[in-house]
Amino acid sequence: MKWNLRWAAAKRDIWRPTQLQVAFREVGFTPSLSKVAALWSGKPVTVRLEDLDMICAALQCTVADLMEAEPVAGAAAHSETEQRAVGDSGPARPIPRPGSGGARRPLPPN
Repeated sequence: MKWNLRWAAAKRDIWRPTQLQVAFREVGFTPSLSKVAALWSGKPVTVRLEDLDMICAALQCTVADLMEAEPVAGAAAHSETEQRAVGDSGPARPIPRPGSGGARRPLPPN
């Protein structure tokens, strides 16, 4: 996911975390300045849904404006170039082995 908080804030003429904190307070969202700075400076690992709603209300935007889906680069490249061991022609198959002539196996101890 791409985090576009700065872009959404710039559309409202907000250029600093302190200005963003003032906008948050106007809608009743009161995070600490360190939390606002963390949201501002990088992509957060997690965001509570209530916080996301308040951020959208403060910036008058939608969740789609704040977050944008990105294709996963590693998954596409890995599936195209699957590596195999030398001499590996496919999955290993079980080899049937003759049993003890059809005799029943002993029961396990109690």
